[in-house]
Amino acid sequence: MTNPPPVKAARSGPMADRIFGWLAKGAALFTLAMLMAILVSLTISAWPAISKYGLGFLTSTTWDPVKEEFGGLVMIYGTLMTSFIALLIAVPVSFGIALFLTELAPAWLKRPLGTAIELLAAIPSIVYGMWGLLVFGPLLATYVQQPLQAMFAGVPYLGAFFSGPPVGIGILSAGIILAIMIIPFIAAVMRDVFEVTPTLLKESAYGLGATTWEVVSTVVLPYTKAGVIGGIMLGLGRAIGETMAVTFVIGNFNQLDSLSLFQAANSITSALANEFAEAGEGLHQASLMYLGLVLFFITFVVLTLSKILLSQLRKNEGAKT
Repeated sequence: MTNPPPVKAARSGPMADRIFGWLAKGAALFTLAMLMAILVSLTISAWPAISKYGLGFLTSTTWDPVKEEFGGLVMIYGTLMTSFIALLIAVPVSFGIALFLTELAPAWLKRPLGTAIELLAAIPSIVYGMWGLLVFGPLLATYVQQPLQAMFAGVPYLGAFFSGPPVGIGILSAGIILAIMIIPFIAAVMRDVFEVTPTLLKESAYGLGATTWEVVSTVVLPYTKAGVIGGIMLGLGRAIGETMAVTFVIGNFNQLDSLSLFQAANSITSALANEFAEAGEGLHQASLMYLGLVLFFITFVVLTLSKILLSQLRKNEGAKT
């Protein structure tokens, strides 16, 4: 006599699948609704400034709460310039860290070094700001700014590029602090995506006589380009939205006297943090909300450009194959 077949667990019915689908769809729609609600609320709050200044707000350098004359060019320039400097420093450093951890570091060093780099991301931004103001700023002024100013004194254009009070506070200082803050994020993402590259591909390249750089540039990077760009965009978003660290070291100066790297300036997030609590209802508060709306669109443009870049890379890859 044969034993009866084992009883199988009852499968979920179609109703459970439909409920799961509704919940997943609801979560996605909720996210879009929140995004639209933020955009609408920012637009409504900023409307007095939008109706008065229009797009001229983006090109005006005047910021005078007493006379109620506002323009956002100084803050926009400070935000974009500090983020650009941060990426210029952080991307190659993060790439080197990720390359070392995945391809060159001995096994005993990979875990402690990777953990130490990730711990940098856990340091509060206000600590970075205080360190930048009290420690890094004076060092930058003494060992970088003053020698550069002495070297390029009287040189047309370049002299103005390094001009400014030798206090170590300004756009360059803020950009370097931001770079230190975003390196752990970019390096961690790059390391993770480098590690998912199939070992067989890398070993085949090494077997054909490729150097480490050739393996990384011809095998690892093409295979992981989407993740690498995603990590860079993550770091850029962190840099654009950073507030407290930038507030400490950028100088919070609402005028644009020169394009010097050591010129005290301001950023959108720093202006919002410094002035929003004291801004009276009316044009001042509306102008700050206008800055918030501009920051929203800057982030949107950055994400859009990253998507376009990724799609272009995929298209070029398809054309080559």
